[in-house]
Amino acid sequence: MRPKIALVAFGGNALLPENQRGLQAEQMANARRAAAIMLSIVRKGYELVIVHGNGPQVGNLLIQMEEASNKIPPYTLDVCDAMTEGSMGFMLERALINELRRLSIDKEVASLVTQVVVDKDDPAFQRPTKPVGPFYPKYRAQILAREKKWTMVEDAGRGYRKVVASPRPIDVVPNGIIRDLVEAGRIVIAAGGGGVPVIINGRGLFEGVEAVIDKDYAASLLAREIKADLFIILTAIERVYLNFGRPGQVEVPVLTVEEAKKHLADGQFPPGSMGPKIRAAVEYIEAGGREVLITKDSHLKAALLNRSGTRVVAEK
Repeated sequence: MRPKIALVAFGGNALLPENQRGLQAEQMANARRAAAIMLSIVRKGYELVIVHGNGPQVGNLLIQMEEASNKIPPYTLDVCDAMTEGSMGFMLERALINELRRLSIDKEVASLVTQVVVDKDDPAFQRPTKPVGPFYPKYRAQILAREKKWTMVEDAGRGYRKVVASPRPIDVVPNGIIRDLVEAGRIVIAAGGGGVPVIINGRGLFEGVEAVIDKDYAASLLAREIKADLFIILTAIERVYLNFGRPGQVEVPVLTVEEAKKHLADGQFPPGSMGPKIRAAVEYIEAGGREVLITKDSHLKAALLNRSGTRVVAEK
């Protein structure tokens, strides 16, 4: 009998919040906290796949490389994605293993550096908008734009930053391996940061590209490919709201796909916040997925008992 599978996605700031310095000890402590939360899903009877963000971690890595660029040649963004997938995967994997041992649960954990295919003709490559890495003074930005062909933009008066494309994912390369592992009872950490973006070049080979894949879209795609029964998106708020932060704010415990599309069209869910999460949920449901749960990490246990969070479903 096929086990129930849940896929959970959460941001990189879960391990590196803005109010912390980013010390290794801090991130390990945050990983332990995240592991305890993740295992509440396992204790509800699900096999588990974890997709994490990596925005703060990649940003810090790019800053480190810029500081050392006159001594060591910096890596491209796709390689930096792979590096943070490995480091964050290790921290989460070790924390999960230790928490499993503490709870006397006999399960293994595997972390996979995951390539995710994007379309080389995706319009996003013509309109790079995602800022990454450090802030540069104007003269340095001009040099980098000339020498490396980077697109540089002024950012809020703080300097210039590199911007890259954010194309939509179209395939998770090792999805069969991920599916086999989770169906065999392993907890799998995969597609970290949305995965390492690759295109299929003119010779039919994988080629890394400097881009950022939204982790919610990648998680939705992976949830579809492994036929997950429950797709969980952890965010900064307890549940979805209409008129968020404005007079007449209304909480939404249940949201149908039809309602979600209408609210997206009405501008209720902006692109820079809840929009990608709602679109990711809609895509998963429309492809045959059963249910999406959107909530805050501290409310996950209650949400799994229908006492918190927002559920996105095909129809009520």
